[in-house]
Amino acid sequence: MDSLPLSTTVDEEVRNAGVAVLPIGSFEQHGPYLPLATDTLVACAIAAEVAAACPVRRLPPITISCSQEHAGWAGTVSISARTLCSVVEDIAASLGTTRLVLVNGHGGNYVLGNVVQEHAGMALFPAVEDWAAARAAGGIETPEVSDMHAGELETSILLHAFPEAVRTGYASGDHLADDRRHLLTLGLRAYTESGVVGRPSHATPAKGKAVLVHLVELFGGHLAALGD
Repeated sequence: MDSLPLSTTVDEEVRNAGVAVLPIGSFEQHGPYLPLATDTLVACAIAAEVAAACPVRRLPPITISCSQEHAGWAGTVSISARTLCSVVEDIAASLGTTRLVLVNGHGGNYVLGNVVQEHAGMALFPAVEDWAAARAAGGIETPEVSDMHAGELETSILLHAFPEAVRTGYASGDHLADDRRHLLTLGLRAYTESGVVGRPSHATPAKGKAVLVHLVELFGGHLAALGD
């Protein structure tokens, strides 16, 4: 699966899509077996599946976002919430009358909810309810509160969409830390040495595929909400 759109200007002229999808990921630690770009790959996988099924314009991803809670591990790079907000707003302005769906792959991008709240013609996908439904449809066994980072869900999606990106070791990488009430104050390092919070040992490519299929089914509701 390609992480970047390869369409030409002629392709987009013919498509004349009224909605664009913008994958937003991050560049942060995902334990010893998933890449720093995991959230970007997840967002790109969702956007690619949506674009294959719906008449939308697929944009290249934003690859660095708000990952300050992962600063305790090597490789993590962040930008401020203000910067992310500005970049998204500039992209939306550049699209003119084309409506914009933010396909967010990183749970720490809290500011995106406010961006969508403040701008007409914009949506955030997947919503919390979309993720819950897709997890159930995909047979994800780990409860959502436990499957927080580099766990069953993310590992399953990458095993399906980008298997070459998953290194050995995930089958023995389980770590649970359900009470993370001081996460934003202390960072994730206070709750895990490996950077993993979840049960990646339960991950399978079939689960990842089923999750993506169900998310595509749910995307139509967001198009309807945008009036498309």
